[in-house]
Amino acid sequence: MLANLLVAWCLMAFCVAIHATGLIYLLRWLRKQPAAAKQHVRTAVWILIRVAGWTILLHLTQIAVWAFHYCWAGAMPDLTTAAYFSVVTYTTTGYGDLVLPQDWRLVGGVESLTGILMCGLSTGMFFAVFSEFFIQSRGDTKTPAA
Repeated sequence: MLANLLVAWCLMAFCVAIHATGLIYLLRWLRKQPAAAKQHVRTAVWILIRVAGWTILLHLTQIAVWAFHYCWAGAMPDLTTAAYFSVVTYTTTGYGDLVLPQDWRLVGGVESLTGILMCGLSTGMFFAVFSEFFIQSRGDTKTPAA
């Protein structure tokens, strides 16, 4: 069980690295967008769609990491089943139609916690991008006071 928890911790750390790296690249891309273009509704919506698409791709990559590990380690019978289980677990949907073997159950919990944290980070990023559009639409260069 401790070995599985260590593996789960490593998978969590890898997922955080994937997500953080992806969001840093997203921030760099956003900085390159001209400020004037961000004030147009269609452009702002298109940027938000791309931000959403990119963050979902990051989440799917992390889900695939967990799924490949479950399949490789023999905790799930095949990759399709492992991917389905991982999507349901990472998103905390938790249908309950598939469960990990007894000594793997805590690993599934770590995947759920990782998914919650990474979804929260994505939500924060999405909110920050939208807030930037709001600030620019007011012609303000300062962030709103807390």
